[in-house]
Amino acid sequence: MPAIARSEPFRDQVCPLGVCDGSGWILGPEDVARPCECRTERLNRGRSRGISSVIPARYRGVSFDRPPVSDMARDLQTKAAVVEVRGFVDDLDARLAKGRGLWLFGDTGTGKTTLAMLISKAALEAGKTVAIYSLPKLLARIRRTYDSEPGGDSYLSFFERLTSVDLLHIDDLGAEKRSDWVLEQLYALVNERYETQRSVLITTNLGHMELEEQIGARTVSRLTQICDEVEIYGDDRRYGKYTKAA
Repeated sequence: MPAIARSEPFRDQVCPLGVCDGSGWILGPEDVARPCECRTERLNRGRSRGISSVIPARYRGVSFDRPPVSDMARDLQTKAAVVEVRGFVDDLDARLAKGRGLWLFGDTGTGKTTLAMLISKAALEAGKTVAIYSLPKLLARIRRTYDSEPGGDSYLSFFERLTSVDLLHIDDLGAEKRSDWVLEQLYALVNERYETQRSVLITTNLGHMELEEQIGARTVSRLTQICDEVEIYGDDRRYGKYTKAA
């Protein structure tokens, strides 16, 4: 019997579970094919091509057991936030399956980005698909799709990738000049993930009222429904011994 044709995400690959022949399908009785468990994960990875899933160099060694996070865990001002983030990581599969996310907010330099990168790093290590962007870079990336050549990376295909990954990580939400276009892009993205129950991870320096003014009340309302909020207190940790926190 001829082999089952392989689609692009499965071409020249072997099954990571050692179950199928790498095609993503298993032939059963009477030559009836059923999908292998590896299929969903690899299709998701194929759909996530072309998005930023790289932990920035500064945060690649981030760990609960190393400074600055280990120091934050002993600091009375930040201990509760570290506990919340550890709980999210420990319950990662269930949180992502339910489409639950995390909203980290506080003053500049209190460690929001560091804690958020812990979550994204854990998700990547668990084989999840993750898109990681600062808001200014995300909006610039969306703008570039308008200039794509025929057959290139269109707005629609990029939007579908952003909305299909297991975790969308947006750093520094609100750090962009307000405009109707910005409001439209953020609402479309957050609302789609809200409706499809996919997790969003955000960091911001702004409180609720300020964030509503910057990105719109509708978008903030959606975020409050899908994200658990964690406020991070403390001084700017970029100074002194906490130079690696963000």
